[in-house]
Amino acid sequence: MTTLIIENAHGLDHDTPPGHPEQVARLKAVSEALSAPAFDTARRAAAGPALRADITQGHSEGYLDQIEDAIPASDRVALDADTYVSPGSWDAALRGVGGCIAAVDAVLDGHAKNAFVATRPPGHHAERDRAMGFCLLGNVAIAAKHALDRRGLSRVAVVDFDVHHGNGTQDILWDEPRALFVSSHQMPLYPGTGGPGERGATRNIRNVPLSPGSGGTEMRAVYEAQVFPFLRAFEPEMVLVSAGFDAHRDDPLANLNWTEEDFAWVTRGLCDLADELCGGRVVSTLEGGYDLSSLAASVAVHVTELMERHG
Repeated sequence: MTTLIIENAHGLDHDTPPGHPEQVARLKAVSEALSAPAFDTARRAAAGPALRADITQGHSEGYLDQIEDAIPASDRVALDADTYVSPGSWDAALRGVGGCIAAVDAVLDGHAKNAFVATRPPGHHAERDRAMGFCLLGNVAIAAKHALDRRGLSRVAVVDFDVHHGNGTQDILWDEPRALFVSSHQMPLYPGTGGPGERGATRNIRNVPLSPGSGGTEMRAVYEAQVFPFLRAFEPEMVLVSAGFDAHRDDPLANLNWTEEDFAWVTRGLCDLADELCGGRVVSTLEGGYDLSSLAASVAVHVTELMERHG
């Protein structure tokens, strides 16, 4: 088995205003990085759209109606100060969820060892009834619910190493005892949530804030002391990753100092645990990362580590 890369080309049709950090060029940079010869042995697939019944595993019917009604016939509309929709946004969002679900199915069915979903808009800030932080639909949270409710898994872990707290994933999984959500993130920083006291309805949430200005040394200590033990104790049957690369030292939206090797290190650690606990079942999905050069380089090392797990 090999790594599956699912690409959402319709993410190029999600238009944001000039100068917006969550821009079309992000997905182009990722696609270009993953077109290098080093990734030729990976399987490739295009993301198909999720069904409404899939999406309501994470969002209310009323919220879906609200977002669909907001999609303009031309130009773009602001849902809040940061989050926009354009004519192509709904199909892009549907295919983001669809790509994540397809990745879960491919790994569970043995068609791939692990998977990476290259998509935009990102998803981890989208709450059950609220779009925010560039995000419309909770890609990874819905994939977790799919693995549990549709595929019959008993325990799924979601690990979010985006520099911003995954408040949307936390909101959707708050009452889900079968899902462990672990988020490392800079604090203080947008969206202002993610304190250690936020534990979930069944103590299934673990937030591990990182101080502004800290780097890979501090991150590795926190993962070894907290994140990896949380995962090992939970014994997940699949690990889902919200892979944001905006903790990089060159990213303009935050103040952590990770390097590409730090992203490689955390990926190796998660894959090692997945090998130990659940047959290597890992599905990773793109979240943030707003410096194009560091985003491309960090995605490349992340997917390289996934591909090292063949067999």
